[in-house]
Amino acid sequence: MSQDSTAAPESVRKLSGRRRREVVAVLLFSGGPIFESSIPLSVFGIDRQDAGVPRYRLLVCGGEDGPLRTTGGLELTAPYGLEAISRAGTVVVPAWRSITSPPPPEALDALRRAHEEGARIVGLCTGAFVLAAAGLLDGRPATTHWMYAPTLAKRYPSVHVDPRELFVDDGDVLTSAGTAAGIDLCLHIVRTDHGAEAAGALARRLVVPPRRSGGQERYLDRSLPEEIGSDPLAEVVAWALEHLHEQFDVETLAARAYMSRRTFDRRFRSLTGSAPLQWLITQRVLQAQRLLETSDYSVDEVAGRCGFRSPVALRGHFRRQLGSSPAAYRSAYRARRPQGDPMPPGVMESVVPAQSSPHTRRTAPSGTPGHGPGHGHGPGHASGPGPLPDHSKPGSDMYATGPGRPSLPGQRSAP
Repeated sequence: MSQDSTAAPESVRKLSGRRRREVVAVLLFSGGPIFESSIPLSVFGIDRQDAGVPRYRLLVCGGEDGPLRTTGGLELTAPYGLEAISRAGTVVVPAWRSITSPPPPEALDALRRAHEEGARIVGLCTGAFVLAAAGLLDGRPATTHWMYAPTLAKRYPSVHVDPRELFVDDGDVLTSAGTAAGIDLCLHIVRTDHGAEAAGALARRLVVPPRRSGGQERYLDRSLPEEIGSDPLAEVVAWALEHLHEQFDVETLAARAYMSRRTFDRRFRSLTGSAPLQWLITQRVLQAQRLLETSDYSVDEVAGRCGFRSPVALRGHFRRQLGSSPAAYRSAYRARRPQGDPMPPGVMESVVPAQSSPHTRRTAPSGTPGHGPGHGHGPGHASGPGPLPDHSKPGSDMYATGPGRPSLPGQRSAP
């Protein structure tokens, strides 16, 4: 599910007379991935009026001097420069080459001017880092690829980063998650401008769903951001992952870190972008998900081996995060597995008994989704159905996930 604004914020400005809403400027930089860069070019740059899709005028603008080098060593020459952005009513930044380097000041100035003159500013995937560097996301909700969300939240603390969402529409500033979510957001823009019928016609041409439900949770990786590796909290986090089969709460983690609960919450959130309670519950649900996939333990046994106080607690959190009961999830998973497909190797060795020694080493079961740091990311790269660490925005401890995304009230007791 995406965050769609039902009413434009008061900060939305009237479009300047020299700008036209049907003119879309796409801002490209050297080093950007070609797939992400091509998404707005395909959506807004091809005439599909024969299919009932109103036409946009596309301006491909170089955000810096060319030629622009992209994926595979290809070199591109943009037909327009930054000056052409002054005519656009929508400006799209489809990607940025590095989440650790600052974008060119001239490009940031052009984005600020466009926003001040009422243009709609869109950041796809890592393009959100460019919008954040321009100050356009300050005090606003935003999203990006789940893998980069903690870095975005840490580097720009005034941005309310929500890595659960496929895209976030905050009126005149919009952001999306990874590759496929960029298509979702572009379709949303067409739907906003011209209605559901036009967006549906475009989706049929692209052979994609007109509107996807759910969020990024099913694609999240178990790993924590690289920044936490050298932090003292890394040891506490590692201990928590090794002892998920035990019943402990956030107070236990805070004590192990020699911090008060309040200080621990603040430090944990600043490092990961996630509230520690939500992170812990998500890890327990993930472990339950793996055991349901790879073992014959009953649901009650799975609950005990994942640190839940009762099977009822497991069922509640599991349904809220995945949209189904543990039993239904196991049945559906096994129905999808090819006939006679053997249990992944090492599965039984990876299962930690409910009362095992705290020094027992646990390895992740085979089949855990893996993701590299490159730009080839998105739903198509998830090798298994598993949500990983959720990252909550300030002021909230719990989030709903999965199809239908029912609301999940805040909880501060142990899972």
